[in-house]
Amino acid sequence: MIKIVYAYDLKETIVKGLGLQSDELKISGFDSRDALVGRSVAYEFDVEIDDKVLPFKLLEDVHRWEYVDLPIFRVEDQARSTGDEKGLVKKKVTGERLPVLAPFQLAGPMELWIQDAKDMRLSLPHDVDAGELRKVILSDGAVVTVKGARSVSLRHPVELPLPLNKSQNGFASGLLTLAERLRHASTSQNQLLSLRIVGPTSLTSPTPSSPSSKTKLKLKRLAPGLVQLSSVSKTALSTIDLEGEAPTLLTPDQFTTFWPVTSVNGSHSNLLGLERLLGSVLGSKASKEGSFKLLKADVSAHTFVKMGFRVERKLTGDLSEFGQLPEWQTKPETVKMHFEVLAKVDGDKFVPERIMQVNPVPVEHTIAPSVATGNTSMSKVPVIYTPFSPFSL
Repeated sequence: MIKIVYAYDLKETIVKGLGLQSDELKISGFDSRDALVGRSVAYEFDVEIDDKVLPFKLLEDVHRWEYVDLPIFRVEDQARSTGDEKGLVKKKVTGERLPVLAPFQLAGPMELWIQDAKDMRLSLPHDVDAGELRKVILSDGAVVTVKGARSVSLRHPVELPLPLNKSQNGFASGLLTLAERLRHASTSQNQLLSLRIVGPTSLTSPTPSSPSSKTKLKLKRLAPGLVQLSSVSKTALSTIDLEGEAPTLLTPDQFTTFWPVTSVNGSHSNLLGLERLLGSVLGSKASKEGSFKLLKADVSAHTFVKMGFRVERKLTGDLSEFGQLPEWQTKPETVKMHFEVLAKVDGDKFVPERIMQVNPVPVEHTIAPSVATGNTSMSKVPVIYTPFSPFSL
């Protein structure tokens, strides 16, 4: 038995966030049956520059909105049918399929901490029974494909050197240059990049093109729940068959691959946009010697809900916001505002992410001719004679 947070609680949170706490307000339109559901990926970063922490949160555009009967909606319908819209104790309805990240590739050297060790699956390329794997160390040159992960996050802060400029060859962007420096530090100073993976996950090695391929991975058990994966050859940054599961192929040129996520090409629009954002935040520091810290980096897949609502409030006599109203028009007693909220489904509750005011379809006023002419009798309208034309019959 748990407490379910319904749209009623979402409504209260939004109203308080907008500062609309007056008793004269009327909120309507919160109906889960009209909500649109979509899947997207959220990126969260915390950057420390000169002892100042700057949080960033980015959302990918939802490419498909649809009406989906989520379990949380079915619980809310039960509450609505019983008149308990404020969320009394109910049984949780299960059956929702949680969103996952698209398959991606990670390259060593790094260490992976598995949150759901019991649901971990290892294939090299055939399934390997290694018990509950809580930690996997990828040696330099080892590449694995991660499938089924719900989120990937940075476990420890990372200090990145400046300036944020292109390499001498002119091909690598600033972020690719930083990634290459971080990879070199992980190799030379033995400071492994540490990531946490949440969700039932499978780690698979790239499919070898031939039985004698050197892309196979070797497994070494270091302790219970701890294994090390190493490659026969360290030339793993080469073209790999991903069976159509990753968006790009790796190339021999290290300056076109973003380490440690080697399935992302350096010319990807999201990566270039993130570089421009970081450059604008750093300002003049981007071209000077120094460093900054990446305190948090989290990439996670979420289910988002989009629904509209209306706020109606009484007017106190001030009609300035309507402009100059004609004398014939009935003066409004209330004003209606339309909003749209984008909320994240977090377990058994909604978390509002973005609230936007939308403009509804404007209402066209119809005026009777008698009102437009000032309700004047036709007998009092002056007769106007048009000039005579010789071409008229």
